Amino acid sequence: MSIAASASIIIVFLIFIFLLKEAIPFISNPGLNELFSSNWIPVSFQKEQFGIYPLISGSVLVTVIATVLLIPFGVIAAVYISEIALGFEKEILKPFIEILAGIPSVVIGFFGLVVLSPIIKGLFNLNTGLTALTGAVLLALMAIPTVITISEDAIRSVPKSYKEASLALGASRLQTIFRITVPAALPGIIAAIMLGMGRVIGETMVVLMVTGNAAKISWNPFDSVRTMTATIAAEMGEVAIGSTHYSALFWVGIILMIITFGLNIVAQKVLKKYQMR
Repeated sequence: MSIAASASIIIVFLIFIFLLKEAIPFISNPGLNELFSSNWIPVSFQKEQFGIYPLISGSVLVTVIATVLLIPFGVIAAVYISEIALGFEKEILKPFIEILAGIPSVVIGFFGLVVLSPIIKGLFNLNTGLTALTGAVLLALMAIPTVITISEDAIRSVPKSYKEASLALGASRLQTIFRITVPAALPGIIAAIMLGMGRVIGETMVVLMVTGNAAKISWNPFDSVRTMTATIAAEMGEVAIGSTHYSALFWVGIILMIITFGLNIVAQKVLKKYQMR
């Protein structure tokens, strides 16, 4: 087991070294200061610009909206399936959730282009339906099965004695669920939410297809944005190896990796905090 654990650490370390090796030339020309600007214009007849702020803002905006959507739907659905749903309801809902989790992201992206994007365009009277909101809704749809499955397992693992003691003291079923069962399962629910956020942050195809790919700084959910993952996917296949643009994309990958690593650290600290209670 120690060998397997060590191997995973070594692999992650080697990936980071590889990214850093390809990104290092950017430090000397044009310099790291170029990364911290507000324009991402990798192809220009005047001056190429590689500011990552538009990509970070797009990723953060889409992730925050998707997280806000997936938490209530995912957790409430998990509570319903594990504590309230009847037997035949579970037989219908669980296979449906598993099927939803297995749908390829490109299919969900097509659904967003053909169905959801026109709906959002008409509903909010926008010029285009390819917005951060469209991408966030689809990402939440993709991450919700993960949150439901893991949260349901966490809720089911709560000892029955907790529930029985609460009911014996006169608490109603709903009071027992939301004041005893859910708080007791909170570490597992938080882990489920963090895994869902990881799915959202790392997703590429959906955001590439439905967010509009406008590399600009915006915190408006009705604007078109571009995420870091979409930028790498869209541009890496056509960029010249060893060019400044090539190195800049590797810096985008490094920053994305650091953000994901930081999110995992925060998740671990939150889990420890609730486990110590």
